[in-house]
Amino acid sequence: MKREELLLYTREKCSLCDKAKKILDELVDEIGISYKEIDIYSDDDLLERFGLMIPVLEWQGEIIQYGNLDKTSLHGILKK
Repeated sequence: MKREELLLYTREKCSLCDKAKKILDELVDEIGISYKEIDIYSDDDLLERFGLMIPVLEWQGEIIQYGNLDKTSLHGILKK
């Protein structure tokens, strides 16, 4: 069964975004997930929607975490 790709909404010069990417890179190796990074400044709607929340992680159409991502809870969510 193919897993749906995670979407990570970010922006440049964002330390929480860098931390989120590091966590997701570790999860890529551990459980075989994949993610796509999207810069919120590429789309005015994304900027308005997520401007104060980033990084934002979306999976299967739902926001599963934002801000300071937690690797342990993400691991549990994504292993299901």
